[in-house]
Amino acid sequence: MKALITGIAGQDGPYLAELLLAKGYEVHGLVRQADLAEASRIGDTHPDVAAHPRFRIVVGDLLDKASLIKLLREIGPDEVYNLAGQSNVEGSFSVPELTAEINGIGALRLLEALREASKEARMYQASSSELFGHAVESPQNESTPFRPRSPYGAAKLFAYWMMVNYRQRHGMFAANGLLFNHESPRRSDAFVTRKISKAVANIAAGKQDFVELGNLDARRDWGYAGDHMDAVWRMLQHPEPDDFVIATGELHTVREFVELAFGCAGIDWREHVRVNPDYVRPAEQVPLVGDASKALRELGWRPKVTFKQLVTMMVESDMARIR
Repeated sequence: MKALITGIAGQDGPYLAELLLAKGYEVHGLVRQADLAEASRIGDTHPDVAAHPRFRIVVGDLLDKASLIKLLREIGPDEVYNLAGQSNVEGSFSVPELTAEINGIGALRLLEALREASKEARMYQASSSELFGHAVESPQNESTPFRPRSPYGAAKLFAYWMMVNYRQRHGMFAANGLLFNHESPRRSDAFVTRKISKAVANIAAGKQDFVELGNLDARRDWGYAGDHMDAVWRMLQHPEPDDFVIATGELHTVREFVELAFGCAGIDWREHVRVNPDYVRPAEQVPLVGDASKALRELGWRPKVTFKQLVTMMVESDMARIR
């Protein structure tokens, strides 16, 4: 089996590549020319992936359909996983056009390239819980109405419906994964979870005095990226293309994450955490928490890493990095 993973330089790509390589796949990780240096750092976090004889980096761009067609014809993948995108929800308000171009139109370009060059390949689209946005019910499942409230969510919604349309119109195997928050030691420190774990490591090492956060009572459904990538692979093994919510079904506050993270280092968090009003987002009337019962029923998937294990993993990784 051959797989093409776009966005290999992000958080999720190496975890998915690791899983596929263990299953005997030949894995091709796509990056833009400008991101080659970032891709080379996969060797730091996933050395077994970077050094694997069945893994290689290929250059392409979701903004360039011709490059995608050329790659697809050269590789002849059985499965394509589109993980690429502008991943910062708040940042999407600053670059709405770029977000739409990459997260929305980029997915459409890949679909069109597949239709022309490799129509039989199965495609996965990294969708998001941000589609639910200003949710009307909680928990959210595959039948919950979409109400995105960011350029990021709106662009992802366009990609979602393109996948559904190409599945119905062209008979392509196109599956959407409505993934809720998933974290890991590879998470960018632009995200609050990694901002916290990195701050704990720095404070423990005497390199930082405090960390500024927003609403400590904000709640999220946080899972482990490795677990979520297992669900992603299972979607493309399903007999029929379909869409699935992937989530833990548990809500935890930022305060809980902070308490556990500082507790790993034996530090009183109240002495080192400051609330900055500039970081406080508008309150959510209905929290985003996923109901993944369909994935359990049809894919046999359930998360393995607990919330506490995830926090501990991230803090210990950052502390080891500091040492």
